[in-house]
Amino acid sequence: MSKKTMGIHHITAIVGHPQENVDFYAGVLGLRLVKQTVNFDDPGTYHFYFGNEGGKPGTIITFFPWPDAYRGSIGDGQVGVTSYVVPKGALPFWEKRLEKFNVPFTKLKRFGENYLEFDDPHGLHLELVEREEGEINNWTFGGVTPEVAIKGFGGATLLSSQPDRTAELLEKIMDLEKVGTEGDFIRYRSTADIGNIIDLKLTPIGRGKMGVGTVHHIAWRAADDQDQLNWKKHIEGNGYGVTPVRDRNYFNAIYFREHGEILFEIATDPPGFSHDESQETMGSELKLPHQYEPHRGKIQQVLLPFEVRELD
Repeated sequence: MSKKTMGIHHITAIVGHPQENVDFYAGVLGLRLVKQTVNFDDPGTYHFYFGNEGGKPGTIITFFPWPDAYRGSIGDGQVGVTSYVVPKGALPFWEKRLEKFNVPFTKLKRFGENYLEFDDPHGLHLELVEREEGEINNWTFGGVTPEVAIKGFGGATLLSSQPDRTAELLEKIMDLEKVGTEGDFIRYRSTADIGNIIDLKLTPIGRGKMGVGTVHHIAWRAADDQDQLNWKKHIEGNGYGVTPVRDRNYFNAIYFREHGEILFEIATDPPGFSHDESQETMGSELKLPHQYEPHRGKIQQVLLPFEVRELD
């Protein structure tokens, strides 16, 4: 069997206080909170989803906010940097915006592209890059308009304890196209127009520690349930242990840990985030999976209150 990944579906990270998380990703970066729900395995913890106007695959970053959790450290076995793509000509706007909100940033160039690199309030490494690819995000919030808004993921930088084994997976099993090497990085490209660039660091830097400020996993796209089952068979056929399919309400998920210790997920594009609330109202209220709905009152007493607010 031969399979070719479309690219990133979502990236999930661990952060601190929920209000700080919402203030940064909605208030500063202008992303839409498309879903507020709970961690299906820990219903006393929020699970936030931020993305473009419609919450499309390739735009979604998700968070488990654990305000009292220990601090993690970024290292091998993780996504080291999450990259966002913005329209051509938008970087000067983002320089001014980051300065306005006192977010330190550095400028760098990689594979001929200019990046703004910065951290979120809890230590996640982020970067912005301009590209023509990807549809315009029509969400407007807090002074971020479609002309400059984040379209979705540019991609991710992977930190692996065994870069050669991770490279083998990306090239031979997930069939990403090798673009080239530069310095300590090898670049791959998928078939999608966003969430399509993966930079793999070729030198291990030491194992990371999971906690606040680190990425928990990176999810790749499956077109539908059957495609996901085909991926499961394909990955297992190449010697990896894959979990059973798990219902995440907004997609189905399977997981496996690749040889460089990064946790990979393969998630279905459907049903998406508007099946339990309208696209117009997505993210406006707490949505619970059916097994937790009878306990809504108790759950809401535990969850910390927050609001999506403009910071201007």
